[in-house]
Amino acid sequence: MVEVLATDVPARLQTFLALDFGLKRTGVAVGNRLLRSAQGLPTIRAEGDARFDQVRKRLGEWLPDALVVGVPFHTDGAAHENTLRARKFARALRGRFGLPVFEVDERYSTTEALSAGAPDADAGAACIILEQFLRSIP
Repeated sequence: MVEVLATDVPARLQTFLALDFGLKRTGVAVGNRLLRSAQGLPTIRAEGDARFDQVRKRLGEWLPDALVVGVPFHTDGAAHENTLRARKFARALRGRFGLPVFEVDERYSTTEALSAGAPDADAGAACIILEQFLRSIP
């Protein structure tokens, strides 16, 4: 996992869009440094280039300064196939959109969202990922 250090996140980065990558669905949330809270957005239900088109649309609507991508791990911290997929997705976002992309360990985010009664588990997980990230920066 790439650990986010406070010094890695410049103070000029204020608004963030978080993505909880999945093969068929990608949860989305937006939030900012000042409020340190996240708001779920409609889940992207697309794959391949269509997924990136939907991300581009969200970028145009929210104008974030940076992106946050949830990266899953096994309970013991070991990487698995979806870890590699999420990291590949993060690299593709960086390359396509030219924004800083921060990776956050997202173990249990979907389970936590479901336990909290989130109507959309993917958007709920994206909120949890983003709020975890926002709490980690000054």
